[in-house]
Amino acid sequence: MIKSGIDQDALVTMFAEASAKQGEALRKAVSGATLQALQGRELTLESIRKVVKTVAGAASMGAAKNPASAVDVEAMLGKALAGIDSALLQAVEANRKALTQFVSTGVGLTEKPMKDALANIEKMEDTFFDAVAKASKTAGPLQAPWEHALSALKMKGSDTGAQATQTVESLLAQAQTTLRSTRASSMRAAQAMLDSYAALVSGVLIGMSEGLQSGKVPATPADSNPGSEPAAKRPAPRRRAKARSA
Repeated sequence: MIKSGIDQDALVTMFAEASAKQGEALRKAVSGATLQALQGRELTLESIRKVVKTVAGAASMGAAKNPASAVDVEAMLGKALAGIDSALLQAVEANRKALTQFVSTGVGLTEKPMKDALANIEKMEDTFFDAVAKASKTAGPLQAPWEHALSALKMKGSDTGAQATQTVESLLAQAQTTLRSTRASSMRAAQAMLDSYAALVSGVLIGMSEGLQSGKVPATPADSNPGSEPAAKRPAPRRRAKARSA
């Protein structure tokens, strides 16, 4: 049966027939099935939850049919968790590569899509653990082995969680570096503009200085009328002869 892009029957058969010595084969099979299912859909937390729950359910069905001891069954379930963890580690890495490209182009982490993406990365481990915990509640007699295996993984910490933390930290550092670089570029551009402006003003000032050195003197108010002449150069008015008395 294919569900959520996972061949559940193949996983059930593998867990039902596996021995304790085949733990690594189980891990690789679970990792491959989980990763293939995630690749066929949008990588959201809901998708991850569904895929993990389906894989854990298939592992439970197979392990329940396995005649191995309880200790060996718990070890098998631990390998199932390791396989899921390995696949989710690749999902975190895919997120890191995508977000790194956005940050390198100057997209800020305060943008809503970027903030949501970072939040999803940080929640990936919790989503993983919650999905397995819910699947274990319907596993019947295997609930206790699931809980023990999950508790052991939580104590050690998943590779998914460690990589998620490192990814968020590196993206924050990259964003700060990009921001500083952008600010430096802006300051250099502004300084270049200021330098050009200063050169322009200097050129104007040089022009003004050359004009003053050429001996041109600003016109005085008396020279404002071109047709007028100085009073000293004007001829005196003729006097009229006095009329003689008869």
